[in-house]
Amino acid sequence: MQGNINLTRFIYETQKAFPTATGDFSAILNQIALAAKIVSMEVNRAGILDDVLGYQGETNPSGDDQKKLDVIADNVFFNALEHIEKFCIMGSEENENPVKLPKRYKKGRYAILFDPLDGSSNIDFNVSIGTIFSVFRRTSPEGGDGNLQDLLQPGYKQVAAGYVLYGSSTMMTFTTGQGVNMFTLDPQIGEFILTHPNIRIPDATRYYSINEGNSANWSDALRSYVDTLKTSDNIHGKVLSGRYIGSMVADVHRTLLGGGFFSYPADSANPSGKLRLMYEANPMAMVIEQAGGRAIYGEGDIMGIIPRELHQKIPVFLGSKKDIDALQRAVFGK
Repeated sequence: MQGNINLTRFIYETQKAFPTATGDFSAILNQIALAAKIVSMEVNRAGILDDVLGYQGETNPSGDDQKKLDVIADNVFFNALEHIEKFCIMGSEENENPVKLPKRYKKGRYAILFDPLDGSSNIDFNVSIGTIFSVFRRTSPEGGDGNLQDLLQPGYKQVAAGYVLYGSSTMMTFTTGQGVNMFTLDPQIGEFILTHPNIRIPDATRYYSINEGNSANWSDALRSYVDTLKTSDNIHGKVLSGRYIGSMVADVHRTLLGGGFFSYPADSANPSGKLRLMYEANPMAMVIEQAGGRAIYGEGDIMGIIPRELHQKIPVFLGSKKDIDALQRAVFGK
């Protein structure tokens, strides 16, 4: 399926292959798409509207300064998802505690976590930013309110994950465990159109993505490995180019389509790394692995981590299997 296939038709055609499908994912993904369209419009108008750019004056639970668009995007996604009766609880990177749903709505079978606006420090500079989401099947008894444990599940239990990139075009990429597909928003008709079906991350690459401004704080092994990428003495037998945007969605998006690897490692200044396990690492790991790549925190796979807290941070290395295998051997001896 490609060409004129929009998101709604894609979901419908996919569900036909599974007679037991309930239609839950159709409602979930269509509402995520609706929220993404609204956020995309707000992002595109950010340079015009004074009440959109700049800081909110508060920090989120991870200690990051909140931008006005962070709060706007958070509200947009909550309002789009609260009433569809598919969720029992939500988690947002902008909220310290789980977000409970209004009592007037029936509680569904799923729990969702989302980073409403990843890379928001780049908003004022018109650099690509995005939304990341992760869906789990609830573990608490059905019918009642969800709880923290519905959200604190290892990544391998995700039933859907993906991201939306707000850049020169708006693109929605997701997986439900059956491969990875990417849709591009056609602004003329207001629909997400399938443009990249069944994505496979390439082994051949020209780029690696890591913030070398922090290299003085890295381990010696990581610094030495990255240095080899600037010579022909590496698994590719050629000099690679560094590409680092500073928005995880944008950097992972390039890695997914172009190969290589993206990393935000632990260092002496941030011994646990800076990326959130539940809101960023787990969903991006699922997308990358469903596309044939790997995602690790160091010695092991990201999606095998048993989470301890909602805003837990971990180191992240993800990309083509070839690159991550080589990095893991060189840096972690595995």
